Amino acid sequence: MRGIIFAFLGGACITLQGVANARISQDIGTWQAATVTQLTGFLMALLILLFVRDGKRQGFKKVKPLYLLGGSFGAVIIFTEVTAIKMMGVTYTISALLIAQLCLTFLTDVRGWFGVKKLKLRVPHFIGIGMMIAGVVIMKF
Repeated sequence: MRGIIFAFLGGACITLQGVANARISQDIGTWQAATVTQLTGFLMALLILLFVRDGKRQGFKKVKPLYLLGGSFGAVIIFTEVTAIKMMGVTYTISALLIAQLCLTFLTDVRGWFGVKKLKLRVPHFIGIGMMIAGVVIMKF
C-alpha cells in the first residue's frame, strides 16, 4: 500500500513540476527553468539527506559509473516535458509520457537491463498498453 501512495505522490509531483517549469520557462527560458529546477531539487535532496542519513557513503564505490549519470537525464526530461506542454498541453503531454515510461519499463523488464530481474510479458500487458495508446489518440481527437 505504501508503494502505491509513493507512486501517486511521485506522479502528482511530476505533473506539478512540469506545469511549474512550463510557466517558469515563459519568463526565463526552458534551459534556465531546467537549471533552476535541477538546482532546487539538488538542494532539497541534500537537505533531506542531512536529516535522514539513511545511506552509506562507501556505497558510491560499488555503483557503476554509468549509473551515476542517471541524474543527467533530469535535464532532458525537464526540457522535453516543458517543450511538449507548451506545444500540446498538460494532459496530452503527461499521457504520452506515461505511455513512453510504460513501454521502456516493459523493455527493461523483458531484457533485464540495469540488473533487474527479467519478466515475461503476457497478452494482458500488451492489451493494457494498447488501450492506453488508444485512449490518448481518442483524447487528442
